[in-house]
Amino acid sequence: MTSEFAFIEALRAIATDPAARGLDDDAAVIEIGGEKLVLTMDTMVDSVHFLPDDPPADVAWKLVAVNVSDLAAKGAEPLGCLFSHALGEDGWDTAFLAGLKAAAEHFAIPLLGGDTVRMPEGAPRSFSLTALGRGPRDCPVPSRSGAQPGDRVWVSGTIGDSGLGLAVLNGTLKSDAVVPEHARWLGERYRRPAPVPALGMALASMVNAMMDISDGLLVDARRMADASAARIVLGLESVPLSRALRETAGQDRAARLAAVTAGDDYCLLFTAPPERTARIRELAAGLGCEVNAVGIVVKGDGLTLMHDDQPVPLPDRLGYQH
Repeated sequence: MTSEFAFIEALRAIATDPAARGLDDDAAVIEIGGEKLVLTMDTMVDSVHFLPDDPPADVAWKLVAVNVSDLAAKGAEPLGCLFSHALGEDGWDTAFLAGLKAAAEHFAIPLLGGDTVRMPEGAPRSFSLTALGRGPRDCPVPSRSGAQPGDRVWVSGTIGDSGLGLAVLNGTLKSDAVVPEHARWLGERYRRPAPVPALGMALASMVNAMMDISDGLLVDARRMADASAARIVLGLESVPLSRALRETAGQDRAARLAAVTAGDDYCLLFTAPPERTARIRELAAGLGCEVNAVGIVVKGDGLTLMHDDQPVPLPDRLGYQH
């Protein structure tokens, strides 16, 4: 079976237009009439990206949210989306459309068109959405390849909640081990991610590199380091954990390693010079968002993980990969 990495490597020979950014980013950027059009697409497949018994409205919400997260990482203002839907039962599809409408309104990303298909009997359902955004006017569209030695590494939000929410929902973590209030909140974090495009737009001129955390903090930091030809050093103790996660899984090294490899966070990962620290905190606070410095960029390559100033061996699995 072809690996995702090998397939993307083969695609690079085809995607040679500058707008494709060498397939090193999560979006394409086309400049038209002085505007920067940002395009991204994500697909969700039953039992791969969502649970078979997930509410259809939540599946639709997540499909929109993961694409909006990519726009946020490019500092782009959502403009609209195109949507491909695999038809199923009427009741399921009706509930799905209700979730699609709610997400489109919440993220201010109008539906512009798309396609419908009928899947073969027994095939898993699959949905794709292409999102379009307007890139920042006063600076280049951020990429994952601009991290510079000396930069601080930042994340928005809290890390690991969605992965723990999935463990609650699929029964890996027994429900009687979780406070009901935390179980609901963590499940919501998995089913209904909440990226903040306004934060990405505000940070665009402040950062040297930015991407969203979709497959796990460690694997995505490694991708940023590789794309930037630099080394990223992360402090495990600095990674922000929610109260629900801390009170459910703890905050020792094992809990933190689980959080940074879980994926589905849809928070921002970005780097910026230290002198911009105060302004970054000010911009985030003005939007009611949490941001935390979690590491530094240095010369070299790859990823280094530390915990309380002691090196930590990288786990065999850095995050989710197909």
